[in-house]
Amino acid sequence: MSNKWQNLDDECEIPGRCGLNSYCSTSSGNDTECYCYPGFIFIDENAKFLGCSQNFTVDGCETKRDVVIHNNSTTLDTMSWAGNLYSVKRNLEKEDCKKACEDDCSCGGALYSPNHCSLYSLPLKYGRKHVNITTTAFIKLIPGSTISPPPETSPMLISEANQNLILTMGLSLGSVASFCFVIAICSFLLYRHRVQSYEKLLESKSSGFAEQFTLRSFTFNELDEATQGFQDELGRGSFGAVYKGTLPGDGKSIAVKRLGMVKEGERDQFRTEMTAIGRNNHRNLVRLLGFCVEGSKKFLVYEYMSNGSLEDFLFNRNERPVWKQRARIALDVAKGILYLHEECEVSIIHCNIKPSNILLDDSLTAKISDFGLAKLLRPNQTSSTSGTAWYSAPEWQNSALLSVKVDVYSFGVILLEIVCCRSNIEVEGRSADEILLSTFVYNCFVGGELNKLVEGEEEVDMKMVERFVKVGLWCIQDDPNLRPLMRNVILMLEGTMNVPIPPSTSLPHVTN
Repeated sequence: MSNKWQNLDDECEIPGRCGLNSYCSTSSGNDTECYCYPGFIFIDENAKFLGCSQNFTVDGCETKRDVVIHNNSTTLDTMSWAGNLYSVKRNLEKEDCKKACEDDCSCGGALYSPNHCSLYSLPLKYGRKHVNITTTAFIKLIPGSTISPPPETSPMLISEANQNLILTMGLSLGSVASFCFVIAICSFLLYRHRVQSYEKLLESKSSGFAEQFTLRSFTFNELDEATQGFQDELGRGSFGAVYKGTLPGDGKSIAVKRLGMVKEGERDQFRTEMTAIGRNNHRNLVRLLGFCVEGSKKFLVYEYMSNGSLEDFLFNRNERPVWKQRARIALDVAKGILYLHEECEVSIIHCNIKPSNILLDDSLTAKISDFGLAKLLRPNQTSSTSGTAWYSAPEWQNSALLSVKVDVYSFGVILLEIVCCRSNIEVEGRSADEILLSTFVYNCFVGGELNKLVEGEEEVDMKMVERFVKVGLWCIQDDPNLRPLMRNVILMLEGTMNVPIPPSTSLPHVTN
């Protein structure tokens, strides 16, 4: 069985096709395009999928003493979106729904269907415009503000008797003002001296600081020299081989991933995608430092992770890692996935989360690699490559429409592997009911024998083990609707949310 992306009739059906505060619309010829809502502009005209931002600024929402803010709305038919729904009002006419959004400080837009008015706060996600959509959208506009004129004042009559008092006060205030002016001049000269000293101190570090936050475009010769001819291979994955290298000058260690050959006309798109990926920066993501696209060659340059992959950490050691380390790694991975799903500029579905794509740095902090690269898979590549099918959700293997729940399933499998320090499928030396890890774990859970999963280990928190097992079993449910979102997964792992008893899991469909 081979697994492929589904060829959709309308790409706008894919959540996150267009970024925040923008919507996707299909034109003639089934071409899709991203558009900004009225009152918004593209963050980058050359990368419209990144979304839009407001083209005006307002200091607060409520009417202030001297500022009167005028709100109105614009109407878009056949429109829908998702996002921060905070209020639903029923039995309202269309104009009443529009007025309700205009009068509500929290409202950025409203969706109206007959007698049903839903109010949303910004940002608006997954916007889509299509003739089959029956809802009408209202987008709040704040065109500007007007300053109320100050109240008129009547002229002040100064009697001759008060002139001496005013003169005395004027001389006193003048003396005080002169003294303050001298202090201000001295303070300014001292401030300028300190700023100049500080700028000189930063000059030697400025180039290194800029490199840390700027995506760099490498030449092939630079990468060939850094890797000494691509000699030190760290491993191979779904996208190609990875080599260790050292940047000349600062001696920084890097990992260079060789991708498939780039086709003519794809270079600009590749650069745009790499720039978008480079904007994502999180403690639990492997940082992309740069890329190379030269001729038909295509490479990615990442920070080097000295402790290798989670796969080696769990399965290729003489003894099990301690429980506290494994529990912290599981939370690291969950937080990295949550950032990809909900916290970065454009929601990313990884589609290939597995232990070999989770790397560990010097302090054993887990970081996810290869995020945002799913669209770079060649058409003949499938999820079965390199054993990924062991971690793939049923809908991914059946070429169904994908959602973030695909990554939740993969995390569930990895979570059970972290608890038990064994891979999902092991045949050698296992009884029939122990070959598939999920079946073995569920049987131990139901039988009250979770101690078998961590047998021989010391200083293990069994309440935490039980909590992790239940979360893992929820994550690997065949029905995506039963799997929790990653934000709830983290709350359950940390013990701040109750974990219900999970239902039985069915045998996953593994391709060969």
